[in-house]
Amino acid sequence: MAELCERYGADQIDAELIEGAGGIFDVVLDGEKIYSKHDTGRFPEYAEIPLAIDTRLVNQ
Repeated sequence: MAELCERYGADQIDAELIEGAGGIFDVVLDGEKIYSKHDTGRFPEYAEIPLAIDTRLVNQ
């Protein structure tokens, strides 16, 4: 989280932990899911989330 705040600016990051069951780990950007542990079957690797964010921002 701290790395994302440093990279994109703390005023641009709004992270929210939503408790659930079953090891759900989703990352949503502007209402669009950009990563899902459920879909991939694994937690993201280092730098995978920033890459997904950058890709989404470039393609807007």
